[in-house]
Amino acid sequence: MPNPFDRIAEIGVLPVIAIENPEHAVPLADALLAGGLPVAEITFRTAAAAEVIARMAKERPALLVGAGTVLDRISLDIAKKSGAQFGLAPGFDSEVVDHAADTGFPFVPGIMTPSELSAAMRRGAKVVKFFPAGTIGGPDALKSIGAPFAHLGIKYVPTGGVSPANMADWLKVPGVAAVGGTWIAKTEDIRAQAWDKIAANCREAVAAVAAIRKA
Repeated sequence: MPNPFDRIAEIGVLPVIAIENPEHAVPLADALLAGGLPVAEITFRTAAAAEVIARMAKERPALLVGAGTVLDRISLDIAKKSGAQFGLAPGFDSEVVDHAADTGFPFVPGIMTPSELSAAMRRGAKVVKFFPAGTIGGPDALKSIGAPFAHLGIKYVPTGGVSPANMADWLKVPGVAAVGGTWIAKTEDIRAQAWDKIAANCREAVAAVAAIRKA
């Protein structure tokens, strides 16, 4: 099976989504697909996450759906059982990383320091989440942290503080495979069932990635 993070790297942007109502799962999936952004990270910040993932995976198989905020082994098992094709965490926990590897679940841990990056790489991580990207120091911070590891081919998904205004700066950092964005499908927009707005955000993000990579 192809590595889902290879596909995410091709797309260039990963919608990070906190959704409260399982009934909104399929309409949200349709909005993402209509906007040309066939991927979603459904965070385990809400009680609805597992059911949302299950509905999306079953009803809209064209959508690459994963789980975010996977903080422990139990959440990882629930995500995988629900149909998630990948998972991410905001931090590095060796127990969760090892469990993901043991169960064959594509998983990206979070890092914010060279020490955490070293630890993640020792556990076999090839892709890491740089979080909270904006608070840590922005693109320049990732450039500095990643420089000593550049020859090892590690890839990054910066998340937290990424926006349409600074997306280009992030995508130009060496090693960045994709950016994670909460602006594409905000919780309040999902709550308001603003599907057209979300689809438009998707189209704008996809177009922005294409323009940035072409420049």
